[in-house]
Amino acid sequence: MTFPYFAGDGRRRAETAELPRSRRPDFLKPDDFRADPGAVDAVNVALLLGQPLLLTGEPGTGKTQLGYYIAWELGLGEALKFETKSGSTATSLFYTYDALKRFQHVQSGIRSDNALPYITYNALGQAIIRTREPAEVAPYLPEGLLHTGKTRSLVIIDEIDKAPRDFPNDILNELDQLYFRIPELDNQPIRADDELRPIIILTSNSEKDLPDAFLRRCIFYHIPFPDKQQMRQIVESRLGLFTGGSSEFLSDALDLFYALRGNASLRKKPATAELLEWITALQVTAAGSVNPLRDDRQSGRRAQSARSTLSALVKTVEDQTHAATTVGQWAERR
Repeated sequence: MTFPYFAGDGRRRAETAELPRSRRPDFLKPDDFRADPGAVDAVNVALLLGQPLLLTGEPGTGKTQLGYYIAWELGLGEALKFETKSGSTATSLFYTYDALKRFQHVQSGIRSDNALPYITYNALGQAIIRTREPAEVAPYLPEGLLHTGKTRSLVIIDEIDKAPRDFPNDILNELDQLYFRIPELDNQPIRADDELRPIIILTSNSEKDLPDAFLRRCIFYHIPFPDKQQMRQIVESRLGLFTGGSSEFLSDALDLFYALRGNASLRKKPATAELLEWITALQVTAAGSVNPLRDDRQSGRRAQSARSTLSALVKTVEDQTHAATTVGQWAERR
């Protein structure tokens, strides 16, 4: 297998290299997503009761992507995403106040009695404001924040288990009643219109437990890792390849993928997103081969294609050592 982009042989190209377009956006298109039946039921229960939906599951199983898909299918526009950090606070879920910038302006002689120019609304704050008539929230709209009419939004609060321990408890009332205050302005509650309450999707990799009081306010669903047949359908849908269920290459790729996941020595098992990337890398670098995994065996190269692209599946030094053993054993059995 020869990669066409980078040689690493000490020779500079005469012209600027023509590199491929990133394929990552293709993997993230919501219209290619397929939800499993359990997820469909959980989404409908959350919509019926108007409660946040908490999704757990292995990294890479599509928790965040399910949120984007719900927004796409229901015609809610692009989902608003809040990426939880280790320093996230309840306030930062709604807005950010740039006190440092205001202080610098004062020091520079730019005085302002209005804090509004230093307010930036984050995902849930934007979603709540969008449920109100523009005239109702005009005092809270910084210049440049477009708001043309009432609408419902979907908010993804991603990886909530990364937040500080008190974060889930700090947002209990706000998630229940969907309101927030801005002390830097008039500190009056800004509430969502009851008819257009934002849909809230929370994701967690279960790195730490969430408080019971928080869980009581959520609908819960754990996304199971797909079995081989389900994964075949996911790959066919997301990549638009191998349709018809008769691809020898896809069967071999899935066999090796699940052999790697079955290796108990791997600390981080490869996930769905990594499988899609790996299959794409194999296809692009196979130079027209219908099945590079089989061609390797027939030419005596012992799964060289799999070894050359293993970096797409396995992400630590220790895991790559264990994975190389699994790849060798898998090649011997073919």
